[in-house]
Amino acid sequence: MMKVYICPNCGWMRAVSRRKDVECFKCGEMNMELTRMTYERYAFCSEEERQSYAESWMYIHKKR
Repeated sequence: MMKVYICPNCGWMRAVSRRKDVECFKCGEMNMELTRMTYERYAFCSEEERQSYAESWMYIHKKR
């Protein structure tokens, strides 16, 4: 089963399977976080929709 992860530092998204520890290849963060987005939705999103999702996710989950 494919899962979608997001980097809490830079917002880069990545789809992986069979992994729990996912690292960001863009900024080097070692612990990406699992999103609620399904792989099917991720696969059919345009680049703009993915960017919008990442920006929204970062806003909601920003560290205070």
